[in-house]
Amino acid sequence: MKSTLMRFATPFITGLFLVSLISGVALFFHIGPSGFHGMHEWLSMVLIIPFLLHMWKNWRPMTAYFKRAAFGIAMGVSIVAAAIFMVPVGGEGGGGRPAAFTLSAMVMKGSVAEVASVLHQDSGDLTAALESAGYSVNSEDETLSAIAAAAGKSEMDIAATLVASAR
Repeated sequence: MKSTLMRFATPFITGLFLVSLISGVALFFHIGPSGFHGMHEWLSMVLIIPFLLHMWKNWRPMTAYFKRAAFGIAMGVSIVAAAIFMVPVGGEGGGGRPAAFTLSAMVMKGSVAEVASVLHQDSGDLTAALESAGYSVNSEDETLSAIAAAAGKSEMDIAATLVASAR
């Protein structure tokens, strides 16, 4: 039984890492099916088992890494990178996105009229810019998220249009 588990530890680490990699990239860019979220969370939890088996199987060679500066540096950088996401953003508790992403999400919930004033534009000019880029604006009170969704485009697409119109 032990040899069977050990024989599959590294192949499962590889397979589950690839699943985690692909689903994580899809989640980051907000693409793909909604099932990626659950897949990423649950299969990342399952990845713990083959990881522990792999560590157990290769413990003696792993101890050589512990003595090298590269291991300490990699662990330190990883901890600092993780800690950045624990910094409170916008008065909330820890966790969440960096401030720029949070701000972007807040802007996308704004209406054409609200965002036009932030961009120092007339709402009619912003509406015209959006329509010339292929968006259909039914009302100046409509949110940018709703406008992008109705056009079958992402919030990143409409954000690029906003940036171009503000120049």
